[in-house]
Formats: sequence, C-alpha cells, structure tokens
Amino acid sequence: MSQRSDVILKRMMDLHPKVIDLTLDRVWRLLEAVGNPQNRLPPVIHIAGTNGKGSTQAMIRAGLEAEGHAVHAYTSPHLARFHERIRLAGELITEEALTEVLDRCYAANGPDPITYFEITTVAALLAFAETDADYTLLEVGLGGRLDATNVIAEPKLTIITPVDMDHQAFLGDTLPAIAGEKAGIIKRGVPCIVGPQHDDALEVIERQAARVGAPLLVHGQHWHVQDERGRLVYQDETSLRDLPLPNLPGPHQIMNAGAAIAALRALGVGEAGCEAAVTKAHWPARMERLCEGALVERAGTAELWLDGGHNPAAGEAIAATLKGLAPRPTHLICGMLNTKDITGYLRPLAAHAATLTGVSIPGEANTLPAQTTADVATSVGITASTADNVEAAIDAIIADAPHARILICGSLYFAGDVIRKNDPS
Repeated sequence: MSQRSDVILKRMMDLHPKVIDLTLDRVWRLLEAVGNPQNRLPPVIHIAGTNGKGSTQAMIRAGLEAEGHAVHAYTSPHLARFHERIRLAGELITEEALTEVLDRCYAANGPDPITYFEITTVAALLAFAETDADYTLLEVGLGGRLDATNVIAEPKLTIITPVDMDHQAFLGDTLPAIAGEKAGIIKRGVPCIVGPQHDDALEVIERQAARVGAPLLVHGQHWHVQDERGRLVYQDETSLRDLPLPNLPGPHQIMNAGAAIAALRALGVGEAGCEAAVTKAHWPARMERLCEGALVERAGTAELWLDGGHNPAAGEAIAATLKGLAPRPTHLICGMLNTKDITGYLRPLAAHAATLTGVSIPGEANTLPAQTTADVATSVGITASTADNVEAAIDAIIADAPHARILICGSLYFAGDVIRKNDPS
C-alpha cells in the first residue's frame, strides 16, 4: 500500500531527477532555510570509504547501544523502504515523522534545483536535530569531500574504511583520486580511524590529515586485528581485546570489526560494548543467510543467501566468504547495474560458482541486461544462463540441484527487490 511519504519522495524524484552533480551549494542553501540542523546534532561519527561503511556503522551502533546510548544512524541506499535510511535514537523513523520532515524540506526548497539525495539528507539531519540521542552515525553517500553529509564542522570522529575503485565517473579513475575524495571528510583536530588501505590511497589520506592537523589511528600502525584460533584479537597502543568472531559472515568483517572497535575505544566504550559490536550487529544483504520468507519457502531445501556488493573488492570479499563456508555447490543469481565493473566483480567468484543465472533488475533503468550478465560470466569461466526474474531462476536451479547453495548478488537495488519479494507484507 502506498504511503504519503512515498508520494512526497516520488515528487522529489520527479522534480529533481536523480542526477549526481557533486557540489555542496544546494545543500548549504536548504540547510539555512530549515534552520541549520547540522549545527544541533548529537556528537557525529562520519564514515566514508568504498567498502565496509555500512557493516562498520552497524557494529559501532551495536556497541554504543549495548552501553545504553541512544544512537541516530543515516545510511543509503535503502533496500526495501526509504525509512531504513533514517534511524532515530535506535528506531526506524515512523511514517508520520518521515512525512513531516520531507514536507518541510520540500516546502523550504521551493522551485530551486536540488538532487534527491541532497534533499533527503537534509530531511534526515532535521529529524536527527529534533530528536534526543547521544550519538549520530552518518554514512557518506558518494565520495566524501562534496557529499551531502559532509556539512558537520566538528564531528566527534571520522572513519575511512577500505578505499577501492568504484564510481570512477564521479570520483576519478585512479585510487589516489578516489582516496582524495574520501579523505575530504577529515576535519581539523578530529581523530580519524583508517581501515586497511592500499599504499597509494593511504599516502593521500595521511597527506590530507597532516594538512588539516587531524590525528590518525591507522590499521597496521596504531591498531591491529586478526583471527586467532577462531577468536578476534584486537590490539592497539594501550590494550588487547580477545573477542568472538563477528556475527556478520566473511573474513572481511574482521577488518570492519577492527575499525569499529578502534572507533568505540576512541569514544571511551568498554569491554561489553566492544563485544556487542561483533556479536549483535545486524546489516542486511551483506552475505546474509535468508532463513524465512516466500523465496526461502520456494527454495525448499536449498540454502538462500543475499549480498548487495557490486564492485571488484566486493567480489573478492564474497569469494573469501564462500571459501570459508561448508562445501556445497554454489549457484549465483546475479543482477547488476550497467555502471559497474561486472568483469572485475565476477572474476574472483568464478572459482566458487557452479553456475550463474543472469537476471535484469526489475524497474531499474540502468540494469545490465540479463544476457549481458550471462555473457560476461561465461567469459570468466562460469557456466551461465538467464531467467526472467529471481523466482524463475530459483525454480530452474532447484530443479537440477535441490540442495544447492543459492547466492543472489550483484547490486543493492537487486537485493532490495529480493527482500520485497521475500517478505511481501
């Protein structure tokens, strides 16, 4: 059933098309018009990076909440409903509250040009400023330097998760250029937690931090994390933490957990919070095992997994996760956008996939055609076919392999469609 917020969001999309034009002028104008809510937020932790932003944010939120803190959180894109982007003091924003802040921002903006992400980010900041909480977690949408979230003069902490190649059309076509955009969230005097980086990306981050006088806490220098005999061992310059492995699956989550723990320790969080960060975090569509729902029932005895990663680094992370799972033939159902490096994404998965079924993402103008996805899969050595939709793909797989592991992957937009189909309510 359509809700009033859906109508307002569609109006915003219609009037202000989803065109990425990186500048902060429009955001500053609208923030001024709604009373500069960015200056009235609870202490902000600002998170940028190519991969791991959402997982790291989820772990930090779990750790803070375990110690009794109320936490705002902003993330994008959403999967099934827009409300997922805005969490007020621990709870998803209500339909009433979302409609109210969207209405106010829409009215304040008037006929002036602004992008969908910009106006909805301002709405989120307005909601955060008007709701009591102890912390605000802000995830960058794209890049960092000119992202609509980069309007906080003095955050409590900034975090840069691993930087890799993605969104080259907007951020630059070299790793140093992309790292320079991510490093744009670093602020004078504000500590910055830095996850594992390629050397040339780290050089850019260190140079920017030195330029503005921001202390860095860098993986491999100031903090270390590893899997030791089935435990997560974290060490920094003052302590050692022996913790359970992250409940979010995949070896890459070890590093995300390390960044989250480094952040929590910088905020003064104790042992219980650090343990909760790795045991209680929830972040959907990141190597998530689906255990109930319409598609799970359809799959019968097959395992059904979902992941929204969509760049070569995500392909490497998924491959490493599959390698660590119990042996079982794995069949991919893949839907991707035509703006992504599908060859780079699929190449590391070739060694772990029995087959791939290409599917076009429903309702997405920028979807890669199913046949193109299948053709690229074939080119990297995966036996491939196509299906009209995810339901048909599941049916075809279980007809031949009823006990298969099925991984639906390739895009957060595709993951969102799958979540809606799995839980039609």
